[in-house]
Amino acid sequence: MNAKQKMRHVLDVLAQMFPDAHCELNHSNPFELTIAVLLSAQCTDETVNKVTVNLFQKYKTPADYLSVPLEELENDIRRIGLFRSKAANIQKLCRIVIDKYDGEVPNTHEGLVELPGVGRKTANVVMSNAFGVPAIAVDTHVERVSKRLSFAKPDDTVLVVEQKLMKLVPREEWTITHHRLIFFGRYHCKAQSPQCHICPLIDLCKEGQKRMKAAEASKVKRKTTKK
Repeated sequence: MNAKQKMRHVLDVLAQMFPDAHCELNHSNPFELTIAVLLSAQCTDETVNKVTVNLFQKYKTPADYLSVPLEELENDIRRIGLFRSKAANIQKLCRIVIDKYDGEVPNTHEGLVELPGVGRKTANVVMSNAFGVPAIAVDTHVERVSKRLSFAKPDDTVLVVEQKLMKLVPREEWTITHHRLIFFGRYHCKAQSPQCHICPLIDLCKEGQKRMKAAEASKVKRKTTKK
């Protein structure tokens, strides 16, 4: 089958595996989602959610984040990796949102990526989840799965991976595909211990097939050694 047929098969399998895949970062508005995604860089969603439970109670608006010393905000997010730089970016972001966008997070990709700490991935997440604009945000899970299934080459940049996925996935399925690829990578096709032995996509994954062969060879070697 060609690349689009292969992708269609993968999309159908992922839909069966994770029909309810969704953004796991807790938020109640576009501003909170922007802050949560900014905090999630090099950090798990689980940890971010533990921090934002109290954070979003204390800080409701961009002005709230600017009303405290930077050191206080740093302390509030101390459990998050790179908390010092993230705290600084949050306050810079809030200043721009107030001065340039009347206190509201911009609803355009161009406006979002201009904000400190907000890269292309964060902008895509906010656009798709907060504003309903189809997008494929490529995080570490999406990148890993895309390369293992050979939809992208091992040395492709994140942007190239995104562009390739956008060509293969129907536009109306971009957002849900982003979530399902994340769920697949987070809970099944993990970085260190992928569940290759029960993977319904093993036939499409050369790396998985190599892992299975290596595991089988190791098992045979152990049996031979015991004899």
